[in-house]
Amino acid sequence: MNPIPPLCVSLGDPCGIGPEIVAAAWRAVHDDAKLAFCVIGDASILSTQGIPVTVIAGPGDTGAGFADALPVIDRPLSQPAVTGRPDAAHAPHIIDWIEHGVALCLSGEARALITAPIAKSVLYGAGFRFPGHTEFLAELCRPHGAEIAPTPVMMLAAKDLRVVLATIHTPLKDVAASLSGADLSYLIRITHDALVRDFGIAAPRLAVCGLNPHAGEDGTIGTEEIDIIRPAITSLQNESLSVSGPFPADTLFHDEARAGYDAAVCMYHDQGLIPLKTLDFWGGVNITLGLPIVRTSPDHGTGFGIAGKGQARADSFINALRQASAIAANRSLTGAAA
Repeated sequence: MNPIPPLCVSLGDPCGIGPEIVAAAWRAVHDDAKLAFCVIGDASILSTQGIPVTVIAGPGDTGAGFADALPVIDRPLSQPAVTGRPDAAHAPHIIDWIEHGVALCLSGEARALITAPIAKSVLYGAGFRFPGHTEFLAELCRPHGAEIAPTPVMMLAAKDLRVVLATIHTPLKDVAASLSGADLSYLIRITHDALVRDFGIAAPRLAVCGLNPHAGEDGTIGTEEIDIIRPAITSLQNESLSVSGPFPADTLFHDEARAGYDAAVCMYHDQGLIPLKTLDFWGGVNITLGLPIVRTSPDHGTGFGIAGKGQARADSFINALRQASAIAANRSLTGAAA
């Protein structure tokens, strides 16, 4: 039998907390062969984190020595990284590490990609033209000859809560104008399919938040629920999807409410992220839906201000490893791709 391809990690910004949390994750899981992972990055940086490191030629060399040392596909920086001091000179390398990770997943040499945090401001000076990490990954996954890349969906997960966002980093004053029934329907369909394929839920239940207080209260506190959200829900219900709402967001996230759905569809960033981070501030995971590869990441940024100070926690990164492994296993059961 061929060995199961390993997980693959892109190191992210080498000046942030990425090297620390990757090293801490290896310490936590190095005796669990199911979570064996290799890192694409600069091996010399990881060797300063107080763990044994071994340079490997490719993902196929990950498993044999994972219990004894962190396997690294060494693609070194052109100049040293200074902890806590982001440097645009590293941008081409950070981009290369991500590109290589995606290529390994597309080729089947790795079964999932876990991305350590990046800072977009560092990358823009190198010609990076994407709004964020996720959009870049979608472009890298664009099929040969296709005119457009897949449209990914961001899911955040913590404990028993999964949320997806209809708008992400949109200013609050622009959220209402950014909503559309077509986009909302697409988001819900992608989420439904991912819950089946990636999470093994045969009949997913989705709950949809309203935009306004009290979900608009029959149009007296806003009409987006009547004009946009409810018609999209009704259309999807007619397709036999189990979708309900729109619900007032302030009643949707307590313990009893969460038992009634498998994912919540939120209209804007803080509507979903505040309950998720209240439930599990340190352990949330970012999961990208709608791509042909499995991708997860920790639900936090580069942490330049705490890098190298022994304050970074690896909870989210470790959970990202576990989520990626579980999703890849669920996909392999059906041979499904996005």
